[in-house]
Amino acid sequence: MTGTSFVPRLRDVGRWAGVLVVVGLPLSVARESTFASIAYASVAPPQPAPSWNHTGEDIIRIARETIAEDKKSVDEVGALAPRDCNFTSVFLRLAHIEARTSAITGPLTFYHNVSPSKQVRKASNKIGTLLGEYGVEQDMRMDLFEAKLNAEKNMKASGEFEKLTPEDKRLVEKMLLEDKRAGLALPEQSRANLVKLRKELTQISLDFNNNLNEENGVVSFTQEQLKGVPKDVVSGYKNRTDGSKHICDVTFKSPDIVPILKFAEIPDTRRRAMEALEERLSINVPLLEKAFSLRRKIAQTLGYNNWADYRTETKMIKSAKGVFDFLNDLESKLHPIGLKERAKLLHMKEIEHKAKGLPFDGQLYQSDYRYYDRKYVEKSLRLDDSLVKEYFPVSVVVPAILEIYQNLLSVRFERIKDASTWHPDVQLFALWKNDSSEDSSFLGYVYLDIFPRDFKYSHAAVWPLISGHTKPDGTRSYPVGAMVANLAKPVPGKPALMRHREVVTFFHEMGHVFHGLLSKTKYSRFHGTSVARDFVEAPSQMLENWCWEPKIIQKISSHYKTKEPLPAELIDKVVKSRHVNIGLFYLRQVFLAKFDIMVHTDKETTDLTKLWNKMLDKISLFKVQKYTPSQAAFGHLMSGYDAGYYGYTYSLVFAADMYDTIFKADPLDPARGARYARTILQPGGSRDELESLKEFLGRPPNNQAFVKELFGESRTEQHST
Repeated sequence: MTGTSFVPRLRDVGRWAGVLVVVGLPLSVARESTFASIAYASVAPPQPAPSWNHTGEDIIRIARETIAEDKKSVDEVGALAPRDCNFTSVFLRLAHIEARTSAITGPLTFYHNVSPSKQVRKASNKIGTLLGEYGVEQDMRMDLFEAKLNAEKNMKASGEFEKLTPEDKRLVEKMLLEDKRAGLALPEQSRANLVKLRKELTQISLDFNNNLNEENGVVSFTQEQLKGVPKDVVSGYKNRTDGSKHICDVTFKSPDIVPILKFAEIPDTRRRAMEALEERLSINVPLLEKAFSLRRKIAQTLGYNNWADYRTETKMIKSAKGVFDFLNDLESKLHPIGLKERAKLLHMKEIEHKAKGLPFDGQLYQSDYRYYDRKYVEKSLRLDDSLVKEYFPVSVVVPAILEIYQNLLSVRFERIKDASTWHPDVQLFALWKNDSSEDSSFLGYVYLDIFPRDFKYSHAAVWPLISGHTKPDGTRSYPVGAMVANLAKPVPGKPALMRHREVVTFFHEMGHVFHGLLSKTKYSRFHGTSVARDFVEAPSQMLENWCWEPKIIQKISSHYKTKEPLPAELIDKVVKSRHVNIGLFYLRQVFLAKFDIMVHTDKETTDLTKLWNKMLDKISLFKVQKYTPSQAAFGHLMSGYDAGYYGYTYSLVFAADMYDTIFKADPLDPARGARYARTILQPGGSRDELESLKEFLGRPPNNQAFVKELFGESRTEQHST
């Protein structure tokens, strides 16, 4: 998942799990242990890294100064006489202004996701409102729209347009399309109404995400109620006494709550954990309802049938109908597979409940899924997830993954000593081409914020803080990104260990990092992950395949005691586990995507909690015990994936095709890595995504590999129990 950043106009910018610590050590020492194999930089990069010593007052002051400077500059463009409007004076100038503003404000708006200071987080959130409202105002400026139209007219009359590079032409086309989609061709009163609606929507989005980031609730259990949960997990919970009882307070961060859903033997414990998790952000319910209402009004004002048609117009799928067609077809194929998988899990539940003398009502509940899915894997494959985890200590896995990427893409990481960061446990790295030490081989910076703490973004994502681009003087402005993650916690006697699925997630997120660092575009708006939202996950999804290749699993595993790699027998079981209950897994993805597209095509307000739970019950094939407002914690709805969650599954078509066609034969081949970097990563969004795919694949993409992956004969039948 890639993170959001501010750009002063209405447009999308690309936007998942880890905490890495070594047991018994201060975080600063653990950090050194994790990255000890990566050398410190011996040559200073040609561009200094950002400074992270801002106070709340600094953030607000700089944001206001930046807005003033931005406005002054764009006012000059808006004041141009029609005859003076051309590519350089209008489009190129606006692109440079846009790059400067986003480079300053991107890091400032990022603070609210990671800063330990409440004052700084509050200020960062406040400027999100200021910048969002300013961006809406700039989107609606008729003088700038007219300057662009005049420039386009003059360029075509003089023949200048035909002489532009493909990326220059794309800049012109995208800027004009954005203005039309912003409603600048509408009457004045309609434009004024749009400004009001968009400002209100911006504030609601900020409030929603602030609630998401600031959430710090717990659900409490006695140690007896946590029967079955691994001891190393339970020992990591905050403990307190209540009379004679020992109480564990469990946060809703994945490393805390997921083990309860997977291992707790008492059904009521799993039910309580699930319901508390689903209800934790009920404060967001009215915000979500208001946001959907505003989106309906905006789409109607712009002349679109619904918000989903508006949002998909610029994506690869093109329309809401295309989304429904894709999801309906996928669901129809997955449903019979899911029913078979559900029947096997339900049978396991019946046997267990009878053996333990528990009542059995013939239902498989949502709170049962992770528990019986885990037990099914253990029984059918005799695969113990807790045992496998012992082979993936953070201090081994992270450097090993970085090494794979460095070799595959012919680059090298270097640590920056005593770098300014927003927290002492954050590390800064410079990335260089591996063929020289000259300034021109510098690629950019990335921050790794992978240690746990309060009031920090609770999942994992990569933020493109500063996008690479060509500056007005022709020199290069290098990209800066940040990976934020939250994996497992250390426990007495054991270092921080990663479950294999968490290893997959880390590998995925590093894919986003390299998309940002290896991209090289002329304009910042096209850099890195600034591609069509239903393609943005494809490169990283493709890279997840590495974590299912036996030789790579062996390479990145090392038992925390014996230092031996994961045995071949266990590797084989891990690989086979990838497709166990795959129908149920993807039916949940279909449910999430269908809810998203449904609420963005509805013509009027509906009971979202009722809709969510009815759809969950019907599509996922799991019975809902209690209607909870889980939609209020579905952050994708308010972080750029609105009417776009389908893209996670849709982009798998391209990911499967890329891996199967190019990398499957030799996933560690640097020549293949170079081809991938040159044709997929480097262009970013500077050209149509299909063009990049055709060059990489040597042909147009198809869904054959995806169909084989999900619906091949080996997928339709589970392993024998």
